[in-house]
Amino acid sequence: MKKIILRRPESTDTPALHLFFLHVIQDTFAKEGLAELGDDQNHEWATKKKYLADDLESQGQKRFFWLAEDEETKEIIGTIEYGEANDFIQQTLKEDLSNCPEIGTVYVHPNYQNRGIGTKLMKKMLTTLVLKNVPSFCLDSGYKQAQMIWQKKFGQPDFVLEHFWGSNSHHMIWKRDLPFQLKE
Repeated sequence: MKKIILRRPESTDTPALHLFFLHVIQDTFAKEGLAELGDDQNHEWATKKKYLADDLESQGQKRFFWLAEDEETKEIIGTIEYGEANDFIQQTLKEDLSNCPEIGTVYVHPNYQNRGIGTKLMKKMLTTLVLKNVPSFCLDSGYKQAQMIWQKKFGQPDFVLEHFWGSNSHHMIWKRDLPFQLKE
């Protein structure tokens, strides 16, 4: 991989993105020891497909994606999006989040993980939010591997719902003001 291009999605990307989402979701669930949770994977997949449709239909007003593409192969290797904070975050934070979008769908293809692609996508998204005069953002995760990354990048979470997913499986939520300096 020589160069990564960050770009907005186009409607022609939809089939490839649907497969990309499914592949990353299945891989993540397997790595988390949750491969048997097929209904949860399907729900996650349906949600991501809906978010993509919302972006394309609203031209980035309802949801807003960035894609990472391998310049050489033209393969989509990463995604990130923002939009209205999910119901779970809103219910947990119990505050007005109308000016505090959720960053989500931070997916990197398993063959490209640990190469800084997620960090590049996150930096691009934080810059995008600052340019749009967004004052703050939030994100959440129930995946242990993602939680380790987010704690490294964003520090300790603002909310930890202990044992939410079972014994020693917590759910974490971060809320940060912009501009924010991502930790390397």
